Amino acid sequence: MAKGPDMLLEKACPTPVCGVDEAGRGPWAGPVSAGAVILNPRKIPKGLNDSKKLSAKQREALELEIKEVAVAWGVGFASVEEIAELNILHASGLAMCRAIGELSVEPAFALVDGNYGFKLPCPIKTVIKGDGISASIAAASILAKVARDRLMLEMDALYPGYGFAAHKGYHAPIHVEALRTLGPCEIHRMGWAPVKLALAGELVNGELDLLNQD
Repeated sequence: MAKGPDMLLEKACPTPVCGVDEAGRGPWAGPVSAGAVILNPRKIPKGLNDSKKLSAKQREALELEIKEVAVAWGVGFASVEEIAELNILHASGLAMCRAIGELSVEPAFALVDGNYGFKLPCPIKTVIKGDGISASIAAASILAKVARDRLMLEMDALYPGYGFAAHKGYHAPIHVEALRTLGPCEIHRMGWAPVKLALAGELVNGELDLLNQD
């Protein structure tokens, strides 16, 4: 049976150490979100994993438990306007800074998912595929994903017809068709090539799967 994320990396770091991860780098619409979590080594929620490997129901249940037992947690966003101004990579870093800023305990160190060395409020260590290795990063990935999904449900009510409640702003046939028929709304990432292609009727389903990853 595959082993899930653990606290081995955290044990080798200065304390308190937080895990940091983002959600929403790939979508064509909506903000990018980030989570930051300092876990209590004696109260690790069971079932922590990369948020993309969990069902929505599992993520929502774990979100509640993480917030209940963690030493500290925070969530931050960077807007569509900030994504356009900074680019998605640096907007993700801004969301991470905001998530860390929401922690009630100042971290001495951060474990960050991926391989990019973001400039954050504390020293960091990047961990490729960290949400499947570090329990703290996994917890952060869950908070970021659930917070963004919840926001996109609200956006579905504000901007009906695009199907945001179902696809959360990612590539989907209903999203492509809505862009063609309704045009973009205020939360679309207008500078993104797939949005421009969809508007022009030139987007071929399946050709941009790599953009559909967090």
